[in-house]
Amino acid sequence: MINLNEVIQTNKMFEQENLDVRTITLGLSLLDCIDSDLEKLKANIYNKIVTTAKDLLKVGKEIEKEYGIPIINKRISLTPIALVGAAACKTKEDFVEIAVVLDKAAKEVGVNFIGGFTALPAKGMTKAEELLIKAIPQAMASTTNLCSSVNIGSSKTGINMDAVKLMGTVIKETAELTKDNDSIGCSKLVVLCNAPDDNPFMAGAFHGVTEADAVINVGVSGPGVVNQALNEVKGKDFTTLCEQIKKTAFKVTRLGQLVALEASRRLNIPFGIVDLSLAPTPAIGDSIAEILENMGLERIGAPGTTAALALLNDQVKKGGIMASSSVGGLSGAFIPVSEDHEMINAAKMGALTIEKLEAMTCVCSVGLDMIAIPGDTKASTISGIIADEAAIGMINQKTTAVRVIPVVGKKVGDMAEFGGLLGYAPIMQVNQYSCEEFINRGGRIPAPIHSFKN
Repeated sequence: MINLNEVIQTNKMFEQENLDVRTITLGLSLLDCIDSDLEKLKANIYNKIVTTAKDLLKVGKEIEKEYGIPIINKRISLTPIALVGAAACKTKEDFVEIAVVLDKAAKEVGVNFIGGFTALPAKGMTKAEELLIKAIPQAMASTTNLCSSVNIGSSKTGINMDAVKLMGTVIKETAELTKDNDSIGCSKLVVLCNAPDDNPFMAGAFHGVTEADAVINVGVSGPGVVNQALNEVKGKDFTTLCEQIKKTAFKVTRLGQLVALEASRRLNIPFGIVDLSLAPTPAIGDSIAEILENMGLERIGAPGTTAALALLNDQVKKGGIMASSSVGGLSGAFIPVSEDHEMINAAKMGALTIEKLEAMTCVCSVGLDMIAIPGDTKASTISGIIADEAAIGMINQKTTAVRVIPVVGKKVGDMAEFGGLLGYAPIMQVNQYSCEEFINRGGRIPAPIHSFKN
């Protein structure tokens, strides 16, 4: 039974500690939209999105008002468009046309992002997947609300190094086509290994083919709440610290479960999952880095940072998983540099490097996220960064990702401004030694021995 003290605690979380539901994401299958005629396909896609999602924004606002719960984003994730468009799209320009339709539909229903301009060449690449990937730069330049993702490997299939090489070039082209806005197109493009089918967070969200026709997934976030809770256990041992994080994660996740079930009921769409992830924002007091520093680090990036992040990630999972009937997505802690004001500060002063961030990705939810790098970084170097992250994911059987922004015209020490939740970031140093010969080998890195579990 909920008591008055719990109500007061929850109100304090909203008002003082930046607790919010980060996103209600409608996952939507487009498999029944497939047609070999491009014009019919575009019409089918647009009509299904605007029909199914017509009340998503309204319901989100109703829940916010009735329960006093801030719901920051309302979003849509779709069946990977490389699958949906395969029969109709014969050129990359055809896929760009679909991208424009998706963006139009997103604006019509009022969502801030729509994901699923996606290809899944984890083992091999179909012609349609190759065309979609090559269409990404123009698609990002032609839209404002569209997000794109490419899954280039998995623990079961290995790493598709041809796709890795291609993505280095695509990221560079995307940066160039959106250079007038600090290459912002790359902030909505992510390359993954072991991508989940039910992730509600952008830019990696897509609606997997094993999912129902439509589902409601919710991502709830409360770094500020966790940080405040740690103030109560300063100087205590690790067992006490872990218990405090678990208890806090449980409370935060219960909120997500409530919102997910209520949105599901009102929209008459099945509930999918709650993603437990702690996701920071550029706002003061809403930082993952501050949590780690509150554990006893002078500055994020110091020795002990990876251990602290591993502890946080694990306790968030343990506390949250008992609070929801269905947990999924990424569920852990995010470390996007441009979206966390304390990470930005640490990167500016040199305490946090790309190499240290890579080590941290071994134990967190995703990977190298929202990192601005010099605009003259080679495509092969970006491919090498992707390959390194994919190897971590493949070997450790976890999701890893790369979302880097080579900001055209900027060098180490300059600042890039992306705006809103995407934040701002210092341009970080990238290792200058070449991996071009390695990347140019092509082919596939085989799956690890422990992938054979049958």
